[in-house]
Amino acid sequence: MQEDVNEYIEEAKIAMEGSIEHLHKELATIRAGKASPNMLSGISVPYYGTPTPLNQVANVSTSDSRTITIQPWEKSMLAPIEKAIFEANLGVTPQNNGEIVIINIPPLTEERRKELVKRSKSMGEDTKIGIRNARRDAMDNIKKAVKAGYPEDAGKRKEEEVEKLTKEYVEKADKLIENKEKDIMTI
Repeated sequence: MQEDVNEYIEEAKIAMEGSIEHLHKELATIRAGKASPNMLSGISVPYYGTPTPLNQVANVSTSDSRTITIQPWEKSMLAPIEKAIFEANLGVTPQNNGEIVIINIPPLTEERRKELVKRSKSMGEDTKIGIRNARRDAMDNIKKAVKAGYPEDAGKRKEEEVEKLTKEYVEKADKLIENKEKDIMTI
């Protein structure tokens, strides 16, 4: 019984950690006015009929804070890469010079910055929902264990442990969002 309750808490912790990791990855895709290869991390390119991540068919790098260069390993991939970036609707226009694809990142307007902050806050809220869902599941399982004979005072302590864990992960999510907001709003 004791190890079951500890297992519920461990499962909740793993789920909360997963929510934070997901938020981290999602926030990396939001550009803050600076060029970053992460902006293209979700793009797949048709490679011999199979959707393949961009970084597996080309070298993606930044030549300066406003330019991303994409050097495909095969010249025949230039047009599909260009098309995939255009279709990803990132607000950038790829340019193909016959050797590489170049993406110039325009400076963000104030309106666009506010839009990106709103989007990152929305991602943060989604993450907190995931954290609270993990909390709810753990609490339900602890309550079931108490009904099944687990000591009530020990159950209360475990519930407090879950609450503490939830608070810790919600604060982590808030911190990530706060940092991303600063990053976006910094000109």
